[in-house]
Amino acid sequence: MDISKDKLSALGDMLSRPRKIVIVSHTNPDGDAIGSSIAWGDVLAATGHTVTRILPNRYPYYLDFMPGIREIIIHKNDTEGRAAEAIAEADLIFCLDFHTVTRLDALGDAIESNRTAERVLIDHHLDPSTDFDLMISHPTASSTSYLVARIIEEMFGAGSITRRMAEVLFVGMMTDTGNFAFSYITPDLFRVVAMLCSTGIDIPAIHNSVYSSFTEGRARLFGYVINRKMKIFHNGQVAHMSLTEQEMRRFWFQQGDSEGFVNYPLTIRKMKMSAIFIEHHDFIRVSLRSRGKIDVNLFASRYFNGGGHKNAAGGKSFAPMAETLRHFEESVAEFAAEGLL
Repeated sequence: MDISKDKLSALGDMLSRPRKIVIVSHTNPDGDAIGSSIAWGDVLAATGHTVTRILPNRYPYYLDFMPGIREIIIHKNDTEGRAAEAIAEADLIFCLDFHTVTRLDALGDAIESNRTAERVLIDHHLDPSTDFDLMISHPTASSTSYLVARIIEEMFGAGSITRRMAEVLFVGMMTDTGNFAFSYITPDLFRVVAMLCSTGIDIPAIHNSVYSSFTEGRARLFGYVINRKMKIFHNGQVAHMSLTEQEMRRFWFQQGDSEGFVNYPLTIRKMKMSAIFIEHHDFIRVSLRSRGKIDVNLFASRYFNGGGHKNAAGGKSFAPMAETLRHFEESVAEFAAEGLL
């Protein structure tokens, strides 16, 4: 993957003088959103800029260990108005790991209120919005953290990556690739990982913190979902699972507890596509995964007003759960009839 020299030059021009910078990432932030935001903010602060990082809502509890995470302002919980103040004063806003401002929910309204700040997109999702002054968008990048690491290396040199930056970037790369098992696993990705390792990060400890720090409730919830809520249909090639708010309360649900559930049906032979439907107060969040040529980005955009990547996408439904599941099954049949499944 080559990053445009012209775009790096344009970014360098934007950063040629001290700026008031805000870095934002998407709702329900994951390891990639957080890791890329922390690392990019660190390098900008080290080069003389004033940096504020903001997330729309809280991150999963098992990412609490990430260095620098408590420096991030959570917009939903920001009773002091620090996020609004930083956004209003910003003259440069970086949008990391999402392709359109609508992914920010209420935080997006605050961003839209500042129409004078320059906006820069650094992202790896398909079909980005064009409402940015500069776009560094690479859908073939395995994660935004990998993309940020490459940008830092190109602009500031590998020596500028501290151990703290390396640790959070590694979390982003590891989680967005399913522990280096999904698409866009390239030789250069492992070269960059080796560069991060040279700072002395403890990979077994990081892996343990991310994947072995769940609650008992999460373990029991997982068993319940697989045993009671997984439906396999379409000749064993498609599965869906669902969770209502009542069911999640039963298992003491915390944000992030359902992370990864949608991947599990794909461990079944013949399975091509998996979905999970999580009920929120006023909508149902849809997560989709697939194997090989099955394009769930297309499926999400067509049937659930969403998008993402070819093999990992999401969307929303505003219908009741039973109707949403029926719509999904009918959509699968239509998708298959077109030869897309």
